[in-house]
Amino acid sequence: MRKPLYLVLEDGSVFGGFSFGADIEGVTGEVVFNTGMVGYPESFTDPSYKGQILVLTYPLIGNYGVPDNFEQELSHNYESAKIHISGLIVSEYSDYHHHWTARRGLSNLLKEQGIPGIEGVDTRALTKRLRINGTMAGKITSTPHDTRLDMPFRCAVLDVSTLEIKEYGSGKKRVAVVDCGCKNTIIRSLLNRGLKVLRVPWDFDATSLDINGILFSNGPGDPHDCTATIKTAKKAIEMGIPAFGICLGNQILGLAAGASTFKLKYGHRGQNVPCVMKGSRRCFITSQNHGYAVDSQTLPDGWETWFENLNDNTNEGIRHVSLPFMGVQFHPEAMPGPVDTGFLFDEFIGMLR
Repeated sequence: MRKPLYLVLEDGSVFGGFSFGADIEGVTGEVVFNTGMVGYPESFTDPSYKGQILVLTYPLIGNYGVPDNFEQELSHNYESAKIHISGLIVSEYSDYHHHWTARRGLSNLLKEQGIPGIEGVDTRALTKRLRINGTMAGKITSTPHDTRLDMPFRCAVLDVSTLEIKEYGSGKKRVAVVDCGCKNTIIRSLLNRGLKVLRVPWDFDATSLDINGILFSNGPGDPHDCTATIKTAKKAIEMGIPAFGICLGNQILGLAAGASTFKLKYGHRGQNVPCVMKGSRRCFITSQNHGYAVDSQTLPDGWETWFENLNDNTNEGIRHVSLPFMGVQFHPEAMPGPVDTGFLFDEFIGMLR
């Protein structure tokens, strides 16, 4: 018999369904939605989802199972070594799965990782509520009238960054990746281009290393919480060290340059988000996962908007007009999603000193 389970939002609304993950309740988190049709193994293991309860708008989930190589360093099937979402909400979970890489069902993975899941939820109504009212806190519980929400603050980057310096590759040029919750594919994208990568903690001063450039990675939460990382980015700009920011890294670069950031109403999460390169008619379909953005109107002299979101016209990238500093809000490494903007890694390499 399936156990009834509920998602209770901070506005008092309740969405009911049945448990298909770990038998855990009382989990709280920011409730957000993702519009992607595929790519759930990669999405669930993206550290940018730390502390969030994820709603998938695509109605059928689990039909191609999950692969089985969590133990592998820089796995090609997962973006980190664990699931980072706090909970999962879907319309219909498929008990039957079939794929040549599948080793077990999604439900098995959620149970192994201690992540609760609810299926049978009216995700269309839930997503509409989040679009109208914005993202909000939520709780997974077996008691629908349990509206107590304890959401203690903690800088999420602390839980997803590496604790020590790690080295990858053997290229002649060395790039420091400031790990705010870096996805595996970002590291692999650099290694595939012949670089030596030094992965450092989020609060490590990467400018002290013998490097040719710095990449500020993706990650969860409010960029203002990453004060040490912003300080490093400021030093990189002052020293003229080529820098590339991705997602949270783009926001950190913007703050270091003197711009401001703001929280989006419900964020951009999916693999189908159109972005245009400013000053051109080139549009790219991008993979995205973020809840904050740089305010284009606050960019200081010497900086310009590079990409713009075609859905809401928010900033999707910044760059300096003459110096080697650039960032994008979307994910050029994809995984999941289209690889249309992978060429940006080549542009970064072209800037290395």
